[in-house]
Amino acid sequence: MMRTAEDLMQELVALDESHRIEAKKARQIDRSVMETICAFANEPGLGGGYLLLGVSRDAQDLFSNAYQVDGIDNPDKLQSDLASQCAGVFNRPLRPRVSVEELNGKAVVVVYVPEAAPTEKPIYLQNLGLPRGAFRRVGPTDQEGTEDDLVALYAGHQLETFDGALLPDAAMADIDPVAIDDYRQQRRAINPDAEELTWSNDDLLLALGCVRRDSGQLRPTVAGIVLFGSTMALRRCFPMMRIDYIRVPGRKWVENPDHRFDTLEIRAPLFAAIRRATNTVRDELIQSFSLPEGALAREDEPTLPLRVIREAIVNAVMHRSYRIHGAIQIIRYANRLEIRNPGHSIKAEEQLGEPGSEARNPRIAAVLHEVNIAETKGSGIRAMRELMLAQDLLPPTFESSRRPDQFVATFLFHHFLGPEDVDWLRHLTREPISDEESRALVFVRELGAIDNATYRAINRTDTLNASSHLRRLRDLDLLEMKGAGSRTYYVPGPQFVTSHGAPAPEVASGGSNSHQGARHSHESGGDRHQLLATIPPQLVGRIPPAGSKPRRDIMRALIVDLCRWRSLSARELAGILGGREHKPLVRDYLTPMVAEGLLAYTISAMENHPDQRYIAPAEATSSGGAAS
Repeated sequence: MMRTAEDLMQELVALDESHRIEAKKARQIDRSVMETICAFANEPGLGGGYLLLGVSRDAQDLFSNAYQVDGIDNPDKLQSDLASQCAGVFNRPLRPRVSVEELNGKAVVVVYVPEAAPTEKPIYLQNLGLPRGAFRRVGPTDQEGTEDDLVALYAGHQLETFDGALLPDAAMADIDPVAIDDYRQQRRAINPDAEELTWSNDDLLLALGCVRRDSGQLRPTVAGIVLFGSTMALRRCFPMMRIDYIRVPGRKWVENPDHRFDTLEIRAPLFAAIRRATNTVRDELIQSFSLPEGALAREDEPTLPLRVIREAIVNAVMHRSYRIHGAIQIIRYANRLEIRNPGHSIKAEEQLGEPGSEARNPRIAAVLHEVNIAETKGSGIRAMRELMLAQDLLPPTFESSRRPDQFVATFLFHHFLGPEDVDWLRHLTREPISDEESRALVFVRELGAIDNATYRAINRTDTLNASSHLRRLRDLDLLEMKGAGSRTYYVPGPQFVTSHGAPAPEVASGGSNSHQGARHSHESGGDRHQLLATIPPQLVGRIPPAGSKPRRDIMRALIVDLCRWRSLSARELAGILGGREHKPLVRDYLTPMVAEGLLAYTISAMENHPDQRYIAPAEATSSGGAAS
């Protein structure tokens, strides 16, 4: 039975747009409507979704989930257009259920799109083709499909995963026998009688899915090179697939332009790479001193539990996308550890930590599981959360994004509600503050911003409760709300004070290297000639004339050098590069370049921040990937 328009409207006001409901003004059936229908039909396990046409967000109400009923002037024509397009624009016809109802005396259209059968997926817009046209429903948004999405959508067709694919230029000579011995040693420690220990190397690799027969010969798969490849083979086949450990002074990506960061590169077969990365992080973290009663010597333990460090690194190497040629970055700031891996989470963000695992790389995951390096039951994230809480640390936060296509795990070193925190919170307000709200305020003090998803993560609560608490903190002037709808987030408000009792800076998040320059006259486009006058002459000479279409590699190299000269916003870059529109520039250049490591956000804690700017790591090159 279809839900009513009144029922859907009530949920919108309570929870805002969600993964199963979307409101659209919809004067006509445009591409936006068709993308949502496609996403509802594709999303595995969603069970379909609802569109409420003729309803839109009230742009004048910035402080609540206010929706207004615009109405549909000609609902019969709208239904007819919808049915016609659903029958023709996709690779196979869709038959959504449609009804016309009345809200506030105006006609609205309710559309229910059922989830397509597994054997019919992917559903995609024919004019875009695959993978872009196969939209997925991610939270309250419709996202273009990726190669990894096709694996999930073709699951009902038994499609081969990428880690089982053959590499065209790999041979058995690229397999390192030392890495195979490493596996045997770890497997023997767990089960000395394991049958596979008696097999030859070739039979073992074949059983693990690390080699396949091709024209009568054995050849390595992606999993084979990643797990057992020699250093030379890894560099040749996956030149950017390494782990970079980056030490950043302070709490911001770039606080001192003259002393940016130090980097250690790790490129080795996966078993060795995991050990080296774990040991590096453990040894580098600030050590806490303890002298237990009766002990003769001190015991040093890392600020983060060792198992949390190991689980986080294993999660990154096991679930990263090996289709994307980019490095895993482990970034150690003064107050936190961030682990960034290429590839968004296949598992829905709201389901992270729940039982059940969706492996992007099942062969790699199976091998790591056999030697007790990884589990395959989806408990890794829950274990990290529990371990952090057991040490009185704020729970980790996890952010999965498709643009850039990456997954970010953040671990704060801060012990929650110590004496200094209690004293600091006491000075914020005379109103009672719950432990949940206190966690949110401490998080904002450390990272400068928070959104609903992060609040839910650190407090293990639901969307409605998180929204209610954040708005209460806003009403107390402790937080200030930015953005709207699914992009709403909160920064320090007028009554927010630092741990030293001083008012919070205008923007305290993730940070640009000079906030005074973040809101200068060029931010809104400004006078292009005035901006060009400040750029070094050698860069001005490379700027293409307005209206020209320079080659992509030339544009990318220029953007890197401009952002190495100074942090720049998307609007500033668009103005410099011949008055181009900034949104296509973000989509086609800036976001992909961040994903490749050629650029970095100055406010890493909130990528959609209105003061977001871009900077180029000193070692980035226009033809390469992440800084090394």
